[in-house]
Amino acid sequence: MRILITNDDGISAPGLMVLEDIATELAGPDGEVWTVAPAFEQSGVGHCISYTKPTMMSRLGPRRFAAEGSPADCVLAGLHVVMDSPPDLVLSGVNRGNNSAENALYSGTLGAAMEAALQGVPAMALSQYFGPDNKNSDTPFEAAAVHGADLLRKILATMPQDPADYRLFYNINFPPVMADQVKGVRAATQGFRPGTGFHAEPKVSPAGRQYLWILGGDQRRPTRPGSDAAANLDGYISVTPMRADLTDHAALKALKDIEE
Repeated sequence: MRILITNDDGISAPGLMVLEDIATELAGPDGEVWTVAPAFEQSGVGHCISYTKPTMMSRLGPRRFAAEGSPADCVLAGLHVVMDSPPDLVLSGVNRGNNSAENALYSGTLGAAMEAALQGVPAMALSQYFGPDNKNSDTPFEAAAVHGADLLRKILATMPQDPADYRLFYNINFPPVMADQVKGVRAATQGFRPGTGFHAEPKVSPAGRQYLWILGGDQRRPTRPGSDAAANLDGYISVTPMRADLTDHAALKALKDIEE
């Protein structure tokens, strides 16, 4: 198997090293793992692409590149410049922090998987939820490292043939616990954490200029049963199938009454 990996935390991020190990195990001894990741951290950029400016790319080693762009840029670089033929799979992560619930909409990690799906390549985004049980550990990504490869094999074995225009990609979140505390896997919907949306906080610099910090909310606030964040906070890995089609089909039917 040939696998392209990327992330949004940057080429030197520890989560990317975890993903390299997962991808190497998944690819097998005859496979290949290619890395194209952002030269600098790109957290929160979503599905941004740098179509108004050029993107510098550097070769760091065999099948390893850094691009001064977004995670989606990195996928485009991997598919159209770096690799001589499309990979069998694109993996993005392992993100430092969860991309459950509303975080999925901001995530550069998911943005990379979404771009791969738009390019017709199977894709998965992997994120590690942090909490009191793992964030101060010497191995905070342990749950993803231990359970990642086996879980991805199971997902690949059940992945349907997908002729749709907007292809499937998968949002995978590992719970905020150590590996031996993971209770299992749950197929889950995307959740919503009430009152945890991002907000802006103004500050004044020593020079008297105003600037802003963008801040998030409590990541441990409960969400509805059956959702990704609820599963994660209960100790389960969540797997959420997604598509880039943003149409609300129920609302579309309601609009039939206004057609002329």
